[in-house]
Amino acid sequence: MTTFDEIYQFFRNPPPFYLNKELAVCYVLAVLLRRDSYGTELISLLEHEYPNYRLSDTVLYSALKFLEDANAITGYWKKVEGRGRPRRMYQICPDWQQQAQELSRLWYGYAGRPAQVSQQ
Repeated sequence: MTTFDEIYQFFRNPPPFYLNKELAVCYVLAVLLRRDSYGTELISLLEHEYPNYRLSDTVLYSALKFLEDANAITGYWKKVEGRGRPRRMYQICPDWQQQAQELSRLWYGYAGRPAQVSQQ
């Protein structure tokens, strides 16, 4: 049986919300506009920058595949310092910059944060 204290506690400390594919696509583009990144880092950045949100591996890699299939992003292999094996890094394709900015604004609007300036 639920108590009112449990209801108040839920709103004081809500469980994390898992992104769906649509949100993940916009989030990934928002990060990649700032810098190239890889899967594990994308998940970690989300948890650090947006503590109330989470991203599952399945949804993330589905979003990355969708973006690669659309020729919005490309991947390349890079040895990352402190890591034993090379990582698959992702970057936005040059002709996709404008659309990536539009979609990233959707993410920032949804997440309630102002858009970050691209550092490229």
